[in-house]
Amino acid sequence: MDTLYFDHCASTPIHGRVAETVLEVMKIHFANAAALHRAGAEAMKLVDRARAGIAAGFRVKPDEVVFTSGGTESNNLALKGTIGSLARSAKHVIVSSVEHASVYRCAKQLEEQGVEVTWLPVDRYGSVRVEDVTAALRADTALVSVMHVNNETGTVQPIREIGEALARYPQVRFHVDGVQAIGKVPVRFREWGIDMYSASAHKFQGPKGVGFLLVREGLALAPLLAGGSQEAGVRGGTHNVPGIVGMAQAFRLATESMPERRERMFRLRRRLLELASTIPELVLNGYGAEEEEKTSPHVVNLSYPGMRPEVLVHMLEKHGVLVSTQSACSSKSLQPSRVLSSMGLGEDRASGSIRISFGDEHDERDIDTLGERLRMTVDKLKPLERSRG
Repeated sequence: MDTLYFDHCASTPIHGRVAETVLEVMKIHFANAAALHRAGAEAMKLVDRARAGIAAGFRVKPDEVVFTSGGTESNNLALKGTIGSLARSAKHVIVSSVEHASVYRCAKQLEEQGVEVTWLPVDRYGSVRVEDVTAALRADTALVSVMHVNNETGTVQPIREIGEALARYPQVRFHVDGVQAIGKVPVRFREWGIDMYSASAHKFQGPKGVGFLLVREGLALAPLLAGGSQEAGVRGGTHNVPGIVGMAQAFRLATESMPERRERMFRLRRRLLELASTIPELVLNGYGAEEEEKTSPHVVNLSYPGMRPEVLVHMLEKHGVLVSTQSACSSKSLQPSRVLSSMGLGEDRASGSIRISFGDEHDERDIDTLGERLRMTVDKLKPLERSRG
């Protein structure tokens, strides 16, 4: 039986051309990019070229790209770096209640250190309301952080509308966690009034352990770690040259054909929703096919109310299908999904969800196979559900 991997939100398979590039750079350009000798300078040229390529994709200046180790570091740098760089009078942040753990727990840490946090509610689809953002603003608000695409449900937040609303409050920084958005949905950093935007390479077929934070020109950030002067002193540490070069290539590949890839993935999503709708035990969490403009094309979240998600995941794995529960960073938690609970869904539904996420290697036949195996799994679990009742 072939194994089908449907966990792209956790990590995508690295693109073949990117893997070749990373290996080549590792072999040839192993010198420290900060070194003064020729080999170091050649490595730095590759870093600069990668930075320019990513900057061009967002229509920003190369100096506005800060390389990091991935999404978690980028998000922590945005939140903690902002608070650390501002006067004590600006100690209030606004964070949505459905953020990834790297923002949610970071905000919790700040809260423990005396920073006041307003947690934005969401509607039953997981969407933030712009009026809730503006209602939460205070004179001492330093930062608003709202993710672009939710990592559990695929819901796309109204980033443009929030940015337009915050334009009237220039003292408030707007951070967006875009880890699940790159290559899936359009991003307009400058036009939407975004101040900081986080990304992670392995979410768009790049290597693991590398990411970036776009930082609007002129914003100061306190570094998370004491170290060297790399990345203009904001992020010390030796450059991950192979990772950075591979990320830039993966970014270009993911974004240059995005319209065609989006339409293709939406077709797969529609087919999966159609198949799932024929299994009465499964319930969709998030937007359906009728409101595609509000969701990312690569994620479907389904609940089998009352069924433990790990039972579903392991039974699907026996049938050759790999999916996940919640986010990868929270997959071992036995608690109901924080995201689904915030959407007002009951404990049975929030405790029994699986996340299916797909990408370029999948086609309609894979989705049909997934549908068949979902049905087989549910049929085998029905007796267990009855015995529990």
